[in-house]
Amino acid sequence: MSAKLVFLGRLEDVAGTPDLDVEPGPLEALLARLDPALAVELLGERVRLALNGRLLNDPGGIVLADGDELAFLPPVSGG
Repeated sequence: MSAKLVFLGRLEDVAGTPDLDVEPGPLEALLARLDPALAVELLGERVRLALNGRLLNDPGGIVLADGDELAFLPPVSGG
């Protein structure tokens, strides 16, 4: 059983990988097992979350189940 965290944009650089397989469970517990610098970046107020392709308006209380994919989307800047 596993779930997947997906890191997009600059978050991929911070994570050092485009995705990470994790044990299903509460997001808080998953983030606690990550490198603290990465966890801080992922918890940034401008980072959006998408669970199984759907943007979340309220990311509180996320519990990943087997097969879930949670993507972290950093703010996008244009030029």
